[in-house]
Amino acid sequence: MPDGPLYDSIILRIFRKHFRKGTTQFEFDREELTAVAAEKGLRNPKNLGDLIYSFRYRKSLPEDIKSSATDDLEWVIEPAGRAKYRFRLVRASRIVPRDELMVIKIPDATPEIIAAYAQGDEQALLAKLRYNRLIDVFLGITTYSLQNHMKTTVKGMGQIEIDEVYVGMSRSGQQFVIPVQAKGGGDQLAPIQTQQDIACCQEKFPALKCRPVSAQFMRDDVIAMFELAMQDAQIKVVDEKHYRLVPSDQIGPEELRSYAER
Repeated sequence: MPDGPLYDSIILRIFRKHFRKGTTQFEFDREELTAVAAEKGLRNPKNLGDLIYSFRYRKSLPEDIKSSATDDLEWVIEPAGRAKYRFRLVRASRIVPRDELMVIKIPDATPEIIAAYAQGDEQALLAKLRYNRLIDVFLGITTYSLQNHMKTTVKGMGQIEIDEVYVGMSRSGQQFVIPVQAKGGGDQLAPIQTQQDIACCQEKFPALKCRPVSAQFMRDDVIAMFELAMQDAQIKVVDEKHYRLVPSDQIGPEELRSYAER
């Protein structure tokens, strides 16, 4: 059985095992994933973490799970401790680039050797953000990359991973921590990751203001960037900009004047 149908069968069995009418959340642990596979006579997933990752960022939950949500709610899978997860009903939320936004051209400073050898969309995107100082451009502050793929544990969540963490400073001296979530065109930006990024920064960097950023490749090499924040227990978009990295001679005088007028 391919991974897609295999993952659907396992997660659906987990859901049916715990769900009762009126249930709004329940927890399960990683061992249940392999136990369910054995019960149903399915092969054991090669990567248990990938099963959870898939339903967060790549694919929808099975229709039988989605149809059990009411009104404008949806099921998400949250970290709930070491090797533990939580199915929870939350208000539906999406971080999706808007097609109608104008695209801002930025001179491409990515070293050619980096562009040639970047491994995968996510690594390529993180590299472009870093070498072109797009976090600085987007947020209007000076930032520095602190750590790439930061793995740590957060109380009540267990182990998490942040794609990249920046620290920054404003002109007045205020300091910030910026957790960055990066996704290629095939994966979806997930509010759940931003929630755990915020929780991590509040725990590890309590003196710094947290300004989460998400970035995603769009078509035609456009990079969509979002500043996010938590409001009323939901992740909201504070700002969104679209950038395209181009050779400097592809940015004409008219475009420069239009940028100056905004």
